[in-house]
Amino acid sequence: MINSDFSMTILYVNNVPQSAQFYQQILNAAPVELSPTFCLFVLENGLKLGLWSKHTVEPALPQLDLVSSSEVLFAVSDKGMVDDLYERWGMKLNVTIAHKPQQLDFGYAFVGLDIDGHRLRVCHLEGDE
Repeated sequence: MINSDFSMTILYVNNVPQSAQFYQQILNAAPVELSPTFCLFVLENGLKLGLWSKHTVEPALPQLDLVSSSEVLFAVSDKGMVDDLYERWGMKLNVTIAHKPQQLDFGYAFVGLDIDGHRLRVCHLEGDE
C-alpha cells in the first residue's frame, strides 16, 4: 500500500498552450508552470492538475486514436453552484456540454468536455450539505 495522499492528476493533451487557456478560464486561475509541452495548475485545495503533451510524454503513449476515457470531478458545495457553473461554462465559455444538470444516484451534476474530450463533471455530492 502506498503511504501517501493523492495530490495530482495529469491529463494528456494535444496542444498544451490551447488546453492551458481552456483550463485557465474554467478554473479561473493562472497556471504556476507553462511550457509548450507541460502546464501545471495548483488548485485552492492543494490538488495539482497537470497537462502534458501527448506527443512528448515519457514513456510514449501507444498510438491509439481513442476518445478520452478520463473524467475530472469538481465537487461543489450546493446545487445552485452546479447550475451557476453550467451557465458560465456553457453560455459564457462555450464549453461543450455532454450532460445537462440532472439528479443522479450520487448527486446533482452536469458534464462538460475539454478540447481533448476529457469529461469534466461538476457535482454536488449527496450528503455534502
